[in-house]
Amino acid sequence: MPHATPMRLATTIRPYDWGSVTALPELFGTEPTGEPQAELWMGAHPGAPSTAGGVPLNELIARDPAATLGERCAERFGPVLPYLLKVLAIERPLSLQVHPTTAQAEAGYADENARGIPMDDYTRTYKDASHKPEMVCALTPFHGLCGFRSPEAAAGLLDRLGVPGLRPWIETLRAGEPAQALRTVFAAMLDDAARPLRAEAEAALLASPDPDLAVHAGIARACPGDPGIVAALLLHHVTLRPGEALYLGAGVPHAYLGGIGVEIMANSDNVLRCGLTTKHVDVPELMRVVDFAPSGPHLVEPAAGGPGAYDYRPPAPEFALTRYELTGADAHTLPGGVPGIVLCVEGEARLGDDLTLRPGQSAFVPAAVPSPRVSGKGTAYLARPGAFTK
Repeated sequence: MPHATPMRLATTIRPYDWGSVTALPELFGTEPTGEPQAELWMGAHPGAPSTAGGVPLNELIARDPAATLGERCAERFGPVLPYLLKVLAIERPLSLQVHPTTAQAEAGYADENARGIPMDDYTRTYKDASHKPEMVCALTPFHGLCGFRSPEAAAGLLDRLGVPGLRPWIETLRAGEPAQALRTVFAAMLDDAARPLRAEAEAALLASPDPDLAVHAGIARACPGDPGIVAALLLHHVTLRPGEALYLGAGVPHAYLGGIGVEIMANSDNVLRCGLTTKHVDVPELMRVVDFAPSGPHLVEPAAGGPGAYDYRPPAPEFALTRYELTGADAHTLPGGVPGIVLCVEGEARLGDDLTLRPGQSAFVPAAVPSPRVSGKGTAYLARPGAFTK
């Protein structure tokens, strides 16, 4: 039967400027390249598909969706792998960003196609017609910004900067309806007219001894003069210990700041940015899709999936994640009939009797593989569709 065995993947590392030069080489025992290694991609996204036997994974899937994806997955999501798995190695802040809903992505993608914007154009915002919910599971201490603080809390943080010119924003946050107040102040912070005031606030951040402002002072040092520095003060700061996970749905503003994590998302590359980046910024479109309701971080508590297995089940049908702490004893039986990707991050993971993965290596497990099993001694992650998780 074709596609009835796990297939080792050859993967792509993206050298984005926020990536670490040393973190992935140290984690995976490889030689540094001298350039940032930011994102290790595992999946079938056409922007950087993994390959198996020299053939792009998206092509293998298109040739035989039933065997590679399984009937349930192909019927639910079409002839495409519904998720994308990554390892992030963050040395400096990622962009202050948000992801669209499916309807917003479909409309934006169709509009940019109609206007003839090439897919590789720097100003292109929508790379596909999919939403991009995502979840990151920390491998090391990990931190970032996520979701709007309450207006009162945001006003208090701005007040502690001691910059008189910030008073109108502070008063708006304290007096207005929460979502509208945050929308008004966030837009004003990003406006070009606020550049002198942003510079004053940035200087105050860099000079402040306040420990509650230390994270934001670090952002200012990493991204001097960026319009997103002050806007970031409106967001929660969240920290993850290894094994903890954070879920981000459509419309939630966020920016990862540091650490190494396994990230899984819908098979999309749609990102709308407003700051902390050298990539394309699209403030009008971002303002259209941001959810300005105050919201706390959505942490995902893993459920026990048996001894040494921890299931992360976010509210996204495209993906779920399981962490296996392999002890060298019994093998774990993987969910069958669905497409999986197994990633080894520590030690050794064996798929069946013939395929051994070491740190940084991964394999695609087609739906047609009968009773797939993983064993070994180390730590491995399994990515799979979430719609069929019990």
